[in-house]
Amino acid sequence: MADDLRPVGELTRASLAGEIPAPDIYYAALMAGPEFFADERTAQVSVGGVPGHVPWMQAVTRNTDLPLAVARAKGTWATAIKLYADLPADLASRITAEAHRQGLLVWAHATPYPTRPSDMVAAGVDAISHACLLIREPDAHVPAWSEPHPPVDLAKFRGGDNPALARLFKEMARRGTILDATLWAYSNDTAGSTTMPPLPPGSCDDTVGGEITRQAYLARVPIDAGTDFIGDWKDRWPDLFHELDTLAAKAGMPNDAILQSATLIGARAAGQQRDMGSIEAGKLANMVVLARNPLADLKNLKSVLMTVKRGRVYVRTAFVPLVKEDITDR
Repeated sequence: MADDLRPVGELTRASLAGEIPAPDIYYAALMAGPEFFADERTAQVSVGGVPGHVPWMQAVTRNTDLPLAVARAKGTWATAIKLYADLPADLASRITAEAHRQGLLVWAHATPYPTRPSDMVAAGVDAISHACLLIREPDAHVPAWSEPHPPVDLAKFRGGDNPALARLFKEMARRGTILDATLWAYSNDTAGSTTMPPLPPGSCDDTVGGEITRQAYLARVPIDAGTDFIGDWKDRWPDLFHELDTLAAKAGMPNDAILQSATLIGARAAGQQRDMGSIEAGKLANMVVLARNPLADLKNLKSVLMTVKRGRVYVRTAFVPLVKEDITDR
């Protein structure tokens, strides 16, 4: 995800150096059209600078010097450019081509208003995020970022056989474009959560998003396991586990495919498939050792004995639970 990359970059360095027990971190530098930078979050992550004019969060137009803009983003040590909002299709395509030329991946919102998902796939992005943003694909007109976004008739997606999405998924499968479905982000199960706001009435939820994701899976679209929420401090397990359960319950994916979404396809999404994502000779010693088989039941992912990360062993009995002040989204 995109953020203030000054502290994120330091956390990345400390993790790679083994100074802190943490996962490897792969992050994005954001690009969006100028209208997006009225969003208060852009000011929160640009403190000391001007939103839209810092290397990790840039406002771009058709007149932007894209080689320079991408080079500035690359200088943050980002893995990818995140195409977020207020981007026409031709500009998204130009940014993607330049990012790839400079060795960066491109992750994108599936619908960065006013551009539809098929245009983002045609632009050559490596992954599109949020299954529920795919509901704009059949629309004759996709509104601009600053325009009202009228509700969509969700019934046409409930059968898992939408014709417009079938065409989209065929092209995604051909190109190898990853769907970062983030179904858990659309869950109505927010009771007691300190970080998950309730969905507005009439929104695409995890049931509709699940049908969309099921259609993508059956069309052989690679699906990674993303979350898009901050984990609740009371949860002793990663928020990722909620996403895996939702891929099973709402998208009907089998356990072996779900585990690949969280491992090999996740590594592909981060551009790290040569070094991680599967246990093979020549790859990093990254693995989790379980007492029970997760192929039989995803709940067995919680039978952790130890985690090995870049050859360092972390035993589960050494885990220190969070306290309330450790995580907040307020």
